[in-house]
Amino acid sequence: MQITEFQEELLKKAMDAGFKEAEVYYERSETFQCMIFEGEIDSYETSEDSGLGLRGLYNGKMGYAYTEKIDEDSIPFLIDSAKANAEVLDEDDGSNIYEGSKEYATHAFYSEELAKIQIPEKIELIKSIEKKVLAYDPRIVTLNYCVLQDFSGDRMLTNNKGLSLKEKKNGLGIFISTVVKNGEEMKTGSFIKLTRDFGSLDADKIAKEAAEEALSNLGEQSIPAGKYPIIMRHDAAASLLATFTPIFSAENTQKDQSLLKGKVGEKIASDVFSLLDDPFHPDAVAGSNFDGEGVATKTHAIVSSGILETLLHNRKTAKLDGVETTGHAHKASYKSTLTIAPLNMFIAPGEKSKADLIASTADGILITDLSGLHSGTNTISGDFSVAAVGFHIKDGKISTPVKQMTIAGNFFDFINDIEEIGSDLNFLPGGYGSPSLRVKELSVTVD
Repeated sequence: MQITEFQEELLKKAMDAGFKEAEVYYERSETFQCMIFEGEIDSYETSEDSGLGLRGLYNGKMGYAYTEKIDEDSIPFLIDSAKANAEVLDEDDGSNIYEGSKEYATHAFYSEELAKIQIPEKIELIKSIEKKVLAYDPRIVTLNYCVLQDFSGDRMLTNNKGLSLKEKKNGLGIFISTVVKNGEEMKTGSFIKLTRDFGSLDADKIAKEAAEEALSNLGEQSIPAGKYPIIMRHDAAASLLATFTPIFSAENTQKDQSLLKGKVGEKIASDVFSLLDDPFHPDAVAGSNFDGEGVATKTHAIVSSGILETLLHNRKTAKLDGVETTGHAHKASYKSTLTIAPLNMFIAPGEKSKADLIASTADGILITDLSGLHSGTNTISGDFSVAAVGFHIKDGKISTPVKQMTIAGNFFDFINDIEEIGSDLNFLPGGYGSPSLRVKELSVTVD
């Protein structure tokens, strides 16, 4: 049975079975991943996942069910499961199925050119990159991993109110971890590149960046513990933002799990700090024209010049707060219930280069990588204490790598203490982006 026929049949039978309204959400994804080790394919996998979820209003309560099997036999199973699920809910939360937005953006998240690239060509590229990294410098001893991964997929949302939406997306990522050794000292450096433009991938350039990232960490020195001005490089800043994103969710403020409760319209950050969510940003491989409920997505300023303009809402949280949804209903997959998540959330870039930020710092630290972000952070209080990799800055120049550091602070203080923002906006997987940031100070301890 074709997916569109199946959706229509399921909706019709759900309504016949006593559902007041219903929605069918279908998703299919394919991934290809190849890891190279010393010129040979170390692992190679392709996977495909597809399935469908039914969400419907039964006796005033919203029930969910899902299946991987798209066939006639699944229809009664989905209907009975969604009914049973609705019946165990304690209360009517006021949810309903969305009839649709007036208009939708028609942004393309799928590259036909990328889809035409054959697997042998992808393998050739990742092999070439590994070879060039290993040949770059005699201090490079091995690669922990050298991976090319691509994904494609589509999703469809149809309901009994006449709404029918679909979109396709694809993208590709390269992930490298380089190991270097000088005498007894061993260090690693990681590299990530995300794109939909295969033609833009330059093996020489990628190899140079991946090699230099690791080599720059050799020659580490200790520095005294204390409070230092910090330049948080774009990727480290984006990973910190990703960790603390839940504070901007209305779901969390309504559960008293975010200190931003009641702060919309108030100043919560430095004047130079603006936080945007742009589902169509050309530099990100995430994005969408509609959210998990079928609401049209659009660009939102979450924070403008330090002022909290809005929280992230789905229709349920918006109703509770008496505002419009921001189109941030999120389904992690066809199996999931609705939550809230950004699409492409990023700190708006400034005018200065990372080099300018470094040049204006007399004695500080450039942080290039953070680890332990989930164990060392508290998204409710904002406190963090995490391992960091970085460099001592002296007299406006990079001096030496710093021995294993721990940096500690509070995210709410951190966004208030941002003094300057760089121009080097970069996105991580998952759609989180940031330029490099210069921050007044953080506590640094060195192991």
